[in-house]
Amino acid sequence: MTTGSGTERELDPQIREFVAYLLGRSAELAGTDRLSYSERRRIAEEVRQPLAAGGPAIAASRDYVVPAGTGDVKIRVINTSPGDRKAALVYLHGGGWMMFSLDTHDRIMRELASRSGIAVVGVEYSLSPDVRYPVQLNEVQAIVRWLRANDDAVGVDGSRLVIGGDSAGANLAIASCLALRAGSDLDGVLGLLLFYGVYDSRFDRNSYQRYADPAYLLSRDEMQDFWKCYTRSPDDYSDPLVSPLRADLSGLPPVRMIIAERDVLHDENVEMAAKLRDSGVDVQSEVYRGTTHSFLEAISMADVSRRALADAADWLRQRAENG
Repeated sequence: MTTGSGTERELDPQIREFVAYLLGRSAELAGTDRLSYSERRRIAEEVRQPLAAGGPAIAASRDYVVPAGTGDVKIRVINTSPGDRKAALVYLHGGGWMMFSLDTHDRIMRELASRSGIAVVGVEYSLSPDVRYPVQLNEVQAIVRWLRANDDAVGVDGSRLVIGGDSAGANLAIASCLALRAGSDLDGVLGLLLFYGVYDSRFDRNSYQRYADPAYLLSRDEMQDFWKCYTRSPDDYSDPLVSPLRADLSGLPPVRMIIAERDVLHDENVEMAAKLRDSGVDVQSEVYRGTTHSFLEAISMADVSRRALADAADWLRQRAENG
């Protein structure tokens, strides 16, 4: 970790401890060898296991296997009061389309369910580079349609869904809404909840220069690798369903954006908020000071992470009540 200048002064002290833990533990497990994608996934799971522990106990948390296009996809339905058909957040985890799982994000999902009072449906979509665009996007749409048709079986109200996610999951969330809109299939989608999302394939924005150091948790080199793994070729980079900042955003449901301040993705998040507003979409956005990418995972360590989750849950509750 840089000291004296740079990250030492810029980051919230509790977020700085979170970053030190992630970098230190990841380096300890990785050693000096070049890692395969499967090894990177294994280490990411192990490092995040303590972060996903604790938090609220949930009355009902159950996994299902759902047919979704090219194969089966596991979902996790988290409901604080089973038996009630509640509005639900369809949650898509981050990890550059190639890492993480329902388990790495289980605490975040439980916190959102507990704090908002609505159900959360986590989606364990297929990972790149094992599959590539548009497989994950098609899986998410299939899950949304399955929930509408099978809501009684899982105890949610499929006619009242919010779609959300963090990082690459936020990309899939807004891209899924764009694809559903193209099929005149957005009815019942109450909103979009987006945490520090990936919205464009450009790497030349100022935040990419300013926060490219791995000490801010997400580097430019890592993002470039993620994009190469997710897409079939560079021709996909300009596809609006891959880079949704390039899409026509009109007609989308209300959006809540949580933006990290010290993040290579900061600038494209601010641009996305502005473009959504210019497109006539109801947007609430906030930059959380002193935070890095992935800062929600610091909920057991950082007040700012707890505040961001509380803010997101309040918005979710309002959407469920007013949508």
